[in-house]
Amino acid sequence: MSGVVPTDGAGVSAATRGPDEVELRLEQHRRELTGYCYRMLGSAFDAEDAVQETMVRAWKAYDRFEGRSALRSWLYRIATNVCLDMLGGKERRTRPMDLSSPSTAASPLGPALPEVTWVEPVPDGRVLPTDGDPAEVAVARESVRLAFVAALQHLAPRQRAVLILREVLAWKASEVAELLDTTVASVNSALQRARATIASSDIADTDPARPMDEEQRALLARYVDAFERYDLDSLTSLLHEDATLSMPPFELWLRGPADIRAWLVGPGIGCRGSRLVPVTANGSPAFGQYRPDPVEGGHEPWALQVIEVSDGRITGWNSFLDTARLFPLFGLPARLEAQPGTS
Repeated sequence: MSGVVPTDGAGVSAATRGPDEVELRLEQHRRELTGYCYRMLGSAFDAEDAVQETMVRAWKAYDRFEGRSALRSWLYRIATNVCLDMLGGKERRTRPMDLSSPSTAASPLGPALPEVTWVEPVPDGRVLPTDGDPAEVAVARESVRLAFVAALQHLAPRQRAVLILREVLAWKASEVAELLDTTVASVNSALQRARATIASSDIADTDPARPMDEEQRALLARYVDAFERYDLDSLTSLLHEDATLSMPPFELWLRGPADIRAWLVGPGIGCRGSRLVPVTANGSPAFGQYRPDPVEGGHEPWALQVIEVSDGRITGWNSFLDTARLFPLFGLPARLEAQPGTS
């Protein structure tokens, strides 16, 4: 390869590009790489670290990039290696529903488990395209749903990479084989095993995520109204009969409107008087929940709620309580001041 002039896949010598232009070309791929690393790692924070390391490695090696593949493919190779390094020897991230059977409202909350235990939410704006082919956007949204990302964590790391590259990003088997320095037969075998594992998970029984429509907007408006008024009759009427409530970093989770209601009038009564601020996470509607601050007034951060909807009902209510990390990530305010006319 000594006679090949290094290019970046656009027919331009890497050596002739200035630092600013190189950085711009790399940054154009940040969002899709973050989405890839998030699916691999199950954490928005780990994904950002992985992409930053990818960019550093790419920057340092750019003058040696030989242009045998497109810049995008080269970046994915680096990102895959970074993710595989980060996953080496680590326990997989999970959801409370994968750790135990459902509890009841009378069950003790139990200890808070370390953040590395959990699949964490990610803002849509960090990982999803803002335009493009509607079918591709739909696949991207589906592939960052909490349940799907959790199911991916059951796969061995290389199987995980194969499934994402082949099924989500629609790479050819030969392209994946080249990226992973393996054979097409090995890629196809890994994909077959990965598909079987995903098919046996709960995600196989859930409906595909739909783009937001008027029906869903109306449902969410009723949810916000009922939650902020703490009208539990109205609130629980919006829940599917098998709806779940989970509260990472705690292992405890509940299933069904009766137990969820009992929790809200019992241990969760501090949520009365909460305010909700809408955001989006994992291709789903989400809210920053602020509970009343009895000391300073106003409302203080309590949870990031990621709401899963199917067939006109709420099927999943995921409350992530790590607000110190998650609220800044989602651009949510540090607190909400008292509204005019309220005490």
